Amino acid sequence: MVSLSTPTPEVTDAMSLGIEGMTCASCSTRVEGALGRVPGVMHAQVNLATELAWVQLAAGTDATQMRLRLARVVREAGYGVRAPLAADDVSTHRPWEGFAPVGAALVLALPLVVPMAAQLFGWHWMLPFAWQLALATPVQFILGAHFYRAAWYAVRAGVGNMDLLVVLGTTAAWGLSLWSGLSAREAREPALYFEASAVVIALVMLGKWLEQRLKRQTRSAIAKLHALRPPTAHLLTPSGETLEVPVAELMVGDELLILPGERVPADGRILYGQTQLDESMLTGEPMPVAKRVGDAVTGASINGEGPIRMQVGAVGAQSVLARIIAMVEDAQGSKAPIQRLVDTVSAVFVPVVVGLAALTALGWVWLGGGVQQAVVHAVAVLVIACPCALGLATPAAIIAGTGVAARHGILFKDVQALEALHKARAIAFDKTGTLTVGRPRLTVFEPVAGQEEGALLGVASGLQSGSEHPLARAVLARAQEQGLTVLAPQWLQAVPGRGVEGRVRERNWRLASMRWAGEMGATDASLSEGVRQARAAGATLSALFEEVDGGWRLRAWLGFADEPRPEAAVALQALRGRGLRLMMISGDNWGAAQAMGQRVGLSAEEVVADVLPGDKAAAVGALKSLGVVVMVGDGVNDAPALAAADVGIAMGSGTDVAMHAAGVTLMRNDLFLIAAAIEVSDQTVRKIRQNLFWAFAYNTAGIPLAALGYLNPMLAGAAMAFSSMSVMANALWLRRWRPAARSAV
Repeated sequence: MVSLSTPTPEVTDAMSLGIEGMTCASCSTRVEGALGRVPGVMHAQVNLATELAWVQLAAGTDATQMRLRLARVVREAGYGVRAPLAADDVSTHRPWEGFAPVGAALVLALPLVVPMAAQLFGWHWMLPFAWQLALATPVQFILGAHFYRAAWYAVRAGVGNMDLLVVLGTTAAWGLSLWSGLSAREAREPALYFEASAVVIALVMLGKWLEQRLKRQTRSAIAKLHALRPPTAHLLTPSGETLEVPVAELMVGDELLILPGERVPADGRILYGQTQLDESMLTGEPMPVAKRVGDAVTGASINGEGPIRMQVGAVGAQSVLARIIAMVEDAQGSKAPIQRLVDTVSAVFVPVVVGLAALTALGWVWLGGGVQQAVVHAVAVLVIACPCALGLATPAAIIAGTGVAARHGILFKDVQALEALHKARAIAFDKTGTLTVGRPRLTVFEPVAGQEEGALLGVASGLQSGSEHPLARAVLARAQEQGLTVLAPQWLQAVPGRGVEGRVRERNWRLASMRWAGEMGATDASLSEGVRQARAAGATLSALFEEVDGGWRLRAWLGFADEPRPEAAVALQALRGRGLRLMMISGDNWGAAQAMGQRVGLSAEEVVADVLPGDKAAAVGALKSLGVVVMVGDGVNDAPALAAADVGIAMGSGTDVAMHAAGVTLMRNDLFLIAAAIEVSDQTVRKIRQNLFWAFAYNTAGIPLAALGYLNPMLAGAAMAFSSMSVMANALWLRRWRPAARSAV
């Protein structure tokens, strides 16, 4: 906890480290604690499934030196450091990579376990003591050496982990067998448990190897995103030559040639040609999108039938693909709130298990079972209790869930949004660009008596020349259609929630919303019949004012018409069918908002109009009495409401500000994706709960069975390995998820 008298350092940067050698939740907790104690580290988070550490640094920290220091801390804790996941990570792994030591352990353990199985059928194939010792010792101390190293580092740090449990259990079984064999004085077969030690180590190694294969499958979404980057691009030089250059060398402003069937290497705009682009790998949209001169193109999309020339607009970390990868990696690397329970349990789990194993041994001795039997049952307790599945339960499901969501155009920025979305009880929508297509047209431009339309439209376009708002683009489009020159303003200032004011042609002007127009004296009585009819039909009204003699005079009315998204009414009805309360919160005038609300199936009570951007957040907050509230928007003015909601959802066409404030981004403008995002959230949380249940169930049921003698060490080892694999396999079922068909809505 930070003292109130101590200023909190500003967080300035973040970095990721690949961690090698973690085997259970205790390992990730230990690495997390070691990193968090380094001066200059504000927060550290370690994910067992991704084997990544995410570290936030204080302002002024030298990132290069800090990376070296963190790597040393990780190594001192007994773990390795590698580069984070790269483009060729998952796809280049061979199916049997790393299996050689596992195979050797299984081959050496097989002659030890087969005679044990043969005894069930009355066959006595037991190998002599010397042979068993020769087979078990390499498995125990050579192939299993990494268990001893990891256990030693854990003991030195005063913590416990899975490796410590394996070492204690198998060493006890091996040592007991050695003592029995060497101390046997009579010509009888001594009680040997070499098969227990060798088979447990072999099974744990096999389980971890299979677990790594499953981990690579869960991380395949990131690898596939990396693989979308083409390695080279066709660069057009000023002299007209075409050079093939690495994509990493591209710069903003470069001109590129994209041939049919090639991937677009960077973000930018088309300079020449027209084509269709397949953007399904980024947006999930199966239909190609028509593109022509001036249209934006996104890196990693596939060019269709025609060659095009483009100009690079963004490269590296600023590209859309890089930001998508960063969002998915952030979500997969972060911890769900429910993971805190796992971290709390894992911190005390190993010491408790060691204590239970000791009590088991003492209990069997006290009951007259003998030292050998007591040690065997204690070994079984140590082995069955390994908390591998516990550490994998939550991150494995999160990786699979966020990965499959990204493939279908749904990006979760953080796990908090993923975990909260399925509990949504109310959804609030912005109007323009969210429920509507966001391409309004200027359908009414009506000057007051005595004013000239062309001159006023030129002024209005000048006032809107610096804005990306859909209404501003509509004004500029109308001016372009009429061949008017956009007048450059001498000064310009946006007034949030009201409009814009500036100086054009040596006069001061205001382009005002109806709220601001009312404050300047405009009333309904000043509306002509045509403007009244446009408003009744759902048009958004604005007014142009000129400053005259210290006051403001109305010069023209502007009416903008937008269309609802084709899927809006059906998509909202589907959300209503889930029991969700729906609301549209708009800064537009009451008449326009009500008319649009009616077209998308909202009642008058479900439409809130004339709301300033700051008041949108308050309106969202008022809905929180119903439970978890979701806000869906796309503009800068929606950012406060997106941040105020429990979960913010930004439309793919939205601004960077909106996407930054939201916890979820939809990569295509499809309202059906909202229901799909809720569904994938529900499925992911369900898998987390299932995994945690089974992980706890294995341990809570297995420990008593082992303590009571119903599980021998071999069965315990097999059960422990199976628990980890079952948790990973259960999470992988999420990869089969598909959004519900629209026809089913």
